[in-house]
Amino acid sequence: MMEQVFINLAVADVNKSMDFYTQLGFKNNPQFSDDEGKCMVWSDHIFVMILSPRKFQTFTGKPLADTKKQIAGLFALSVASVERVNEIVENGLRAGGIEPMPMKDYGFMQQRNIEDFDGHTWEIFYMDRSKLPIE
Repeated sequence: MMEQVFINLAVADVNKSMDFYTQLGFKNNPQFSDDEGKCMVWSDHIFVMILSPRKFQTFTGKPLADTKKQIAGLFALSVASVERVNEIVENGLRAGGIEPMPMKDYGFMQQRNIEDFDGHTWEIFYMDRSKLPIE
């Protein structure tokens, strides 16, 4: 089996969240989806499991964070161009997400953030390695 990353997120409305993540460019894998959880595929190696709070709670003994009020993690996805960064974030905004801060331009990297309905924050960025500062 190849190495893969599965990010598990508790969401208030699984179907509404599936629609949002579909707008960002994720694809649903119905093989690993049911009424209380959806497997959303970003690539062959990156998956996001959007789970009802009840289902999420079966994986942990800790209380769930209120991610609308507190940050529990930042999830970053690299893409092939600044245009793709803008496309993903604009699609997320049209789907009802919010952009909590303006675009950041570090010269070698451009980054925008998008939050889903539950406050989970995604950093979408493009990095041009040829512009990395030389030390």
